[in-house]
Amino acid sequence: MPQVHLADDRLTRGPWIYSRRIDSADQEVHPGALVEVIDASGRFVGHALANPYSDVGLRFINRGRRNALAHPERFLYDRLKRAADLRRRTLRLEEVTDAYRVCHGEGDLLPGLVVDRLGPWLVCEHHALGFWNLRAEVETALKRLYPGARIAHRVPGSARRAEGFVDLGMEEGLDPETEETIVTEYGLRHPVQPGFGHKTGFFCDQRDNRQRVARLAPGRTVLDLCCNTGGFALHSALAGARSVTAVDLDETVLERAQRAARLNDLDVEFHHLDAFDYLRGALEAAQTWQVVVLDPPKLAAGRRDADGAMHKYSDLNTLAMGAVADGGLLATFSCSGAVDLPTFLGMVFQAGRRADRRLRLLEVVGAGPDHPQEPDFARSRYLKGALLAVD
Repeated sequence: MPQVHLADDRLTRGPWIYSRRIDSADQEVHPGALVEVIDASGRFVGHALANPYSDVGLRFINRGRRNALAHPERFLYDRLKRAADLRRRTLRLEEVTDAYRVCHGEGDLLPGLVVDRLGPWLVCEHHALGFWNLRAEVETALKRLYPGARIAHRVPGSARRAEGFVDLGMEEGLDPETEETIVTEYGLRHPVQPGFGHKTGFFCDQRDNRQRVARLAPGRTVLDLCCNTGGFALHSALAGARSVTAVDLDETVLERAQRAARLNDLDVEFHHLDAFDYLRGALEAAQTWQVVVLDPPKLAAGRRDADGAMHKYSDLNTLAMGAVADGGLLATFSCSGAVDLPTFLGMVFQAGRRADRRLRLLEVVGAGPDHPQEPDFARSRYLKGALLAVD
């Protein structure tokens, strides 16, 4: 196994080592290769997936035990089994849904590998070239853990660029071939196409937050902005909301949300519009809702985008607060890992001042427990949200 030597002895927070901290290698390291990591004093640090094409030069999959990777296939199976056991045995998610995250990358000590279960499908999303190279081994392990499952692999566009897929001429086969299926979440049926649309095809991370909002929806008017496939809107309608309005600019996901409403015999008013434009129109018409949900797509891909993203988040939240009826509720979210929780909350309260609304923070929320977090790796806490009372 190749050895990669670090330029220092500094203890790393989280599982990433940036390329600037790498000093040398004892032999040529192929992109995505499994390597031993040695610090500047010659001590073994751990095993990592290496990629000289990426800013993230090393992703640790093991620290400390030099013999841990004596049998890589067994190691990978054991890690994925531990991840699957957490969801099925500990959290008992399959009692309420067949759509959940099986493996959450860094949070399950497999940095760069995301696996979602969507009904009969397991969708593997590869954020690291190393796991793409190991996809056959990943698939073998998953078939042992989920007998009969159909497996698809995809590489998101951001990873194709960041991990060098384009430079290496590896763009073929990065998009899966799947067909639509139905997943169920707390009794509500959602049509999804695994591996297509945003993320793996369904936002499993918002499952618990959809239930939070649904519990507050009965008898109230609800507006779901950037609704995607309509999760918040549909669960609010199922819970007995007086009326539900859903808005999204993506025609494909909106059409799927409309079909989900028909499939579940739910009454939701859908609008194919940009959220900014819809909110400006509502402001001009003095239209308000008792519960407003704002769940925009990722606006900051990395730290360099964070400042510009915060201006957009602030403008969108300011407009959304104007759409909340006096004494109503706002559930607002950000899925940008480059924006931390204090920055997000600061932006929300600044938006409240701009909108001349008094805010009371009722709850800070995040992704569900099938998205475990690495304690010293802030990016694993990518989804953050706030439930607010608005006066």
